[in-house]
Amino acid sequence: MNTSILPGNAAISVFVVCFVATIMLGSTVRLWRPLLNRRTRTNSHSEGEEWGLGGREFGAWVTWFLVGGDFYTAYTVIAVPALVYSTGGFGFFALPYTIIVYPFIFVVMPRLWTIARDGGHATAADIVRARFGSRTLELMVAVSGLVAVLPYIALQLIGIRTVIEALGFTGMLPLLIAFVSLAAYTWLGGLHAPALTAFIKDVMIYIAVLAAVIIVPIHLGGYGAMFHSAAGHLPSVPDGHIVAQGQVVPYATLALSSAFAAFLYPHTLTGILAAKSADTIRQNAVFLPAYTIVLGLIALLGLMAHAAGIVTTSSSQVVPQLFLAIFPPWFAGFCFAAIAVGALVPASVMAIGAANLIMHNILPHRSDSVTGSRVAGFAVKVGALGCVIFLNARFAIDLQLLGGVIILQTFPALIMGLLPLRLPAPALVAGWVIGSVAGLGLCWIDGLKPVHPVAFAGFSASVSTGLLALGINIAVTLMLGVVIRLALGASPSTLRPGSIRR
Repeated sequence: MNTSILPGNAAISVFVVCFVATIMLGSTVRLWRPLLNRRTRTNSHSEGEEWGLGGREFGAWVTWFLVGGDFYTAYTVIAVPALVYSTGGFGFFALPYTIIVYPFIFVVMPRLWTIARDGGHATAADIVRARFGSRTLELMVAVSGLVAVLPYIALQLIGIRTVIEALGFTGMLPLLIAFVSLAAYTWLGGLHAPALTAFIKDVMIYIAVLAAVIIVPIHLGGYGAMFHSAAGHLPSVPDGHIVAQGQVVPYATLALSSAFAAFLYPHTLTGILAAKSADTIRQNAVFLPAYTIVLGLIALLGLMAHAAGIVTTSSSQVVPQLFLAIFPPWFAGFCFAAIAVGALVPASVMAIGAANLIMHNILPHRSDSVTGSRVAGFAVKVGALGCVIFLNARFAIDLQLLGGVIILQTFPALIMGLLPLRLPAPALVAGWVIGSVAGLGLCWIDGLKPVHPVAFAGFSASVSTGLLALGINIAVTLMLGVVIRLALGASPSTLRPGSIRR
């Protein structure tokens, strides 16, 4: 049956109160925050660093909410259930990737934080330039981060737009509201806005998710009945398997590529660099997996929607329509506000991270002006708005995976650059160019699908496009690196570890 349900005035009123209150709280943080922390009146950080990195002073709790807040986004609450609704178990690939990524954070990110703190670096591109002394490589890493984050912010705008559409608003108005609210929230609050309101977002999401995983199954006759009903609407798979045989390789490679890409984005790295110590990052790597439990529960909403009889031509509307069908209007409005705030907080961090790249690495005359950073952040949001309008992705999650293809090309310079083996900057530049062209070319050919069919020596499967492009990038980098070393007559002694240039 078709269940496009009208929300009513109660839902709209509760949504407006909760959403606007969060925006006001974040937008005015610069006014009331000094009253809670007098140290901010006398710290030595520039105004630009305060806006873009929060003064590098966030402790374990704030970092936990900030990193979790910009890692678990509208991607989690809208896109993952939508993919589960459409494909079944395949949509759960997001769970293993969030498990893989935390050991990576524990080992690698404290090292990057130390390098950034000691060198006064604010972005990944700063670190790469200090390591390799290459302005070209710095620009490539900065452009990758900027371009990769645009479709990711677009996904957050879609999340806000989706719930506003579910409230009964149509046309371009929902997207305009989403854009203006994000612009105001980020412009006025800087990084302190999402950092100090992320806990509100998490509490709201927890309430909505816990209510859904308890009340919805009771309404549908229990989890057994829910799974049985959902199975009748999804593609069949062999007994005992989560995904079909042909989905195993795409499932695994998407999880792996997403894990590699997760903390290369400027917004996740911004959350890391804003921490006050390397130990703060290690503590968060230990406790952040708690979010994976919530992610698994949220993914189940896609199955619940089938069991509840939700039928919609827009997969992004699955969760809002489920809430409208099961919950009273006032609580559905609260849940919609939770989803919108859950998109607003990370989108703000994404825009700030991208603005840091523009101000620190892309502009020829760098400035620490907060006005310049605000303008840059606003321009990024305009670019994300263009992605929403012009990129025709089948699933909202494809926008995030497209960004992953792009940001993965910075992995050799940023992560492999930490290894004792010093790779020549020209080899890294060539690898980046060829990997980026190959990855984006395959995405274009495949219609923005995140996987590409591969057939070689009897092997035939669809593989993550990002992982394929990264493999090409690394192969070119290593081979050209050997050629350059041989051409320069390098001896083994020239391959010993080098110190970070500052």
